[in-house]
Amino acid sequence: MVNQESTISLEGAVQSKESQVQTMTKMALCVALCCVSGFISFPLPFTPGLVTALTMALGVTAFVLTPKQTFITICVYVMMGGIGLPIFPGGRGGLGALLGPTGGFYLAFPIAYMIVSYFKGKAVNLKRYAFVNIIFGVPLSYVGGLISMMLVMEVGLWQGLVMAVFPFIPGDIMKAIGAAFIAVKVNKVLANR
Repeated sequence: MVNQESTISLEGAVQSKESQVQTMTKMALCVALCCVSGFISFPLPFTPGLVTALTMALGVTAFVLTPKQTFITICVYVMMGGIGLPIFPGGRGGLGALLGPTGGFYLAFPIAYMIVSYFKGKAVNLKRYAFVNIIFGVPLSYVGGLISMMLVMEVGLWQGLVMAVFPFIPGDIMKAIGAAFIAVKVNKVLANR
């Protein structure tokens, strides 16, 4: 009887280790996705902000991971950029990027997308994913970016909105829908494993 209980306990420990490895692998892949997506960006002439695929990668991260995992993963990405790795959009990195006009976006991302992950629900659902990202992820990211843009550039609210928010709304809505679409596909594959 003792041997059978030991065997069951050992099997549970092995399954737990496998689960931990799978979770860490998903988190590492999401960090890598964020790093690579930052290089897919282009400037706009009237703002220091860049149009980037990073926000799409952040949405996918939020939909594939739990809220806690999402927060940790995005914090790792931000810390890697903060210590100088050129992984932020435009190939930037370092404290200058975090304390610059667009630094508020990076600092808002962990909170914004943790909230997106929290409200995504249990079921894999394209419409819900897109809705949650558009309602929470996009505006909360804008709050951080707007604050840093206003403080660093020493501009008022209206000018800050023109530089940090208005030009990005259509693209961010499309990227939120794209992230939802990709995440639905990824979650279905992961569910079948």
